Amino acid sequence: MFKRAITTTTTATTSPTNPTKWNTRLRELSKHRLFKEALNLYQQMLRSGHPPNAFTFPFALKSCAALSLPISGEQLHSHVIQSGCLPEPFIITSLISMYSKSGLITNAHKVFDEMPLRNLTVCYNALIAGFVLNDRFFEAMELFRQMGRDGVGLNSITLLGVIKGCEGGNVGFGMGVHGCSVKRGLDCEVCVMNCLLTMYVKFGMVGFSRKVFDEMPERGLISWNAMISGYAQNGLATDVLGLYREMERSGVRPDAVTLVSVLSACAHLGAHGIGREIEGIVLCSEFGLNSFLANALINMYARCGNLSKAREIFDEMPAKNVVSWTAIIVGYGMHGHGETAVELFDAMLRAGIQPDRAAFVSVLSACSHAGLTEKGLEYFNGMEENYRVNPGVEHYACVVDLLGRAGRLEEAEKLIASMPVEPDGAVWGALLGACKIHGNVKLAELAFDKVIELEPTNVGYYVLLSNIYSEAENSEGVARLRVMIRTRKLKKEPGCSYVEHKDKVHLFVAGDRSHPQVNEIYRMLEELENSVKDADGSRKNAGLGKHEGVVGTGVHSERLAITFGLLNTEVGKGILVMKNLRVCADCHEFIKAISGIVNREIIVRDASRFHHFKGGICSCNDYW
Repeated sequence: MFKRAITTTTTATTSPTNPTKWNTRLRELSKHRLFKEALNLYQQMLRSGHPPNAFTFPFALKSCAALSLPISGEQLHSHVIQSGCLPEPFIITSLISMYSKSGLITNAHKVFDEMPLRNLTVCYNALIAGFVLNDRFFEAMELFRQMGRDGVGLNSITLLGVIKGCEGGNVGFGMGVHGCSVKRGLDCEVCVMNCLLTMYVKFGMVGFSRKVFDEMPERGLISWNAMISGYAQNGLATDVLGLYREMERSGVRPDAVTLVSVLSACAHLGAHGIGREIEGIVLCSEFGLNSFLANALINMYARCGNLSKAREIFDEMPAKNVVSWTAIIVGYGMHGHGETAVELFDAMLRAGIQPDRAAFVSVLSACSHAGLTEKGLEYFNGMEENYRVNPGVEHYACVVDLLGRAGRLEEAEKLIASMPVEPDGAVWGALLGACKIHGNVKLAELAFDKVIELEPTNVGYYVLLSNIYSEAENSEGVARLRVMIRTRKLKKEPGCSYVEHKDKVHLFVAGDRSHPQVNEIYRMLEELENSVKDADGSRKNAGLGKHEGVVGTGVHSERLAITFGLLNTEVGKGILVMKNLRVCADCHEFIKAISGIVNREIIVRDASRFHHFKGGICSCNDYW
């Protein structure tokens, strides 16, 4: 029916006979986003001899803005002046909006400055929104202040505009706006509180976000998603799952946005059981398994150690984009299956999918972990020439790691020297890590000096060099690093490990004694370490709490998590543990040994990759 109406507007015999009917049709076309047809109708209206009025221009101006036709917009502006409709507030706001959306913010400001009445809230709101849209955050804030000086009343739309402007970098001003909203009694409006919540999330101030969330008089799906996404974006995976359970109890049904965030949290924590539960919800929901959810499931299963399930979902996807291919390539790379990752990357190319920067990072990293040095260099050298992707620092960091792991430290150093972009901490850190593998103290000292210039507070680099000194039996170097850490008041990120049991995630930190089963865990751990000593008396660091390094941390968290898993799962069942840091060499040796003693597969995902321990050996072949 509506398409027939459009057809009739293009014939002179059925043209409207008065301005009201023209405006009604313009409004309908604009409402249905048929902007080109709306402008055609406006031109027909002029040709028919019916002059536009104040109710005509907003729809025509909106259409110009939507189609990015600034020249047509300027012509409409002249028509507005000729018609004598300029003083109308909704005409002024339409002009400001049109110029703002066309990128002509100076013209928008000029319209505002020339308006006869300066006490119209809607006009201030339109220009504030225009400044924010054009990344002119300072001007948006200054106009907000001017509203106060001019005695212009503000409303929730004003606050929404200026809060979005604060997200450009001024959290102090944003907090001031928050105070203003409380003072004006606008802080109870859900739209304002959602916007404040999102602002605090973008600044990483999740505590403030949660306070706003808890104080909301009512919480819709948007509010729950904003808070859940906020936790996910800031790496607070346990909080994501906790809030999701609250959402379930509140009766609010999740949507695809919610489930993607929850799947991301499951991937981070290794919460395989909860992830399977979410997959069931996805498959039974009305929105179905779209590409975003499928990609999230691939990532979740791969990062939870179930690579076969991740591959099953990938293979069943009817349409795969570059994100889908990258997710599965990353999965195989993390598990040390570099050859399969390479096969998948080549299959992606044959499928006509253009690799992006992230895809190249995934395949270069996979080559690095699998020792596929020449294949990785082949991909890197062909990035720009074959695929028009300029290598960035993240790609150079992968190749430095690739060369370094292979013992080609001199080549890695030369590559850094030849980089067209300034090397960052990740590049020098990769070289430092390679020096640790191959015991090159001299080059390690050079890499350390470079990396702490860029990241002086990253204690991990200090610990890494200290371990290099320790293995070289350089006690003076170890002592110097201890002093540096102490005088610079640096603290090592606490090691923590997660293990899922009965759909609940159990967290352990180094030296943890807070778990209800603490006595059983430590008793069994002592028995395991004694068994390792008996099996191989020369095995390094078999005893409890004798870890090397700058910062003493007691019993490492992965040992506690593994022991908990052994205590609480049936004999023969595999154990999956997630650790936030790279597993140390001593624990790596210890886990290899106990995998043979207890005759179980123990899977550990650390900050670097997956380790599948079975029968006294590790899938990484001690190459991590």
